[in-house]
Amino acid sequence: MNFQTQIPTAAVLGPALLIFALFALARRRGNAPGWRGGPLVLRVVLALYVGAVLSITIFPLWIYGGIYRNEAPWTNQIQLIPLLMADVTMIPNVVMFVPLGFLLPLLCHRLTGARTVAFCALASLGIELAQLLQYIALGNGRAVDINDLIANTFGGLLGYAALRTVRRTAAARAALKKSSRSPSTGL
Repeated sequence: MNFQTQIPTAAVLGPALLIFALFALARRRGNAPGWRGGPLVLRVVLALYVGAVLSITIFPLWIYGGIYRNEAPWTNQIQLIPLLMADVTMIPNVVMFVPLGFLLPLLCHRLTGARTVAFCALASLGIELAQLLQYIALGNGRAVDINDLIANTFGGLLGYAALRTVRRTAAARAALKKSSRSPSTGL
């Protein structure tokens, strides 16, 4: 049977963001620490950011069958040699992960620079593995590239470096501290 169909981005991410909004509202009403004021705003921004990244990297989901299915071996979809095909197309991948490197330490105060960068690398690896699984299971044409992993991780590092730079000024440090601290608990 030959077919091609699409699961739209909004069909998956719309309900996911709605569930997050209901969860956030319940946590806020229950006076849960970190779910009021600045931290709540940071959590909402992070949720919207994650939704945007997923809409670029994973969605929409295309499902192919029969003659429409990509028949190339899945191993041909993996580019394991770093920087072999490096060019300006890596720049959007760098830019895409800068906000993650900036936001994570604001929400998780225990994250050091190394842990933030490691988390960004793991998030990027998760995206690449999801794209590979999509290729294998759904027959779409997404490729897995080590350069994306490198660029995304570097973007996370730049985001963390930007946060460190911004924190050097007293006014910015005070504003960031206020936005990342829960007013009721001082967290």
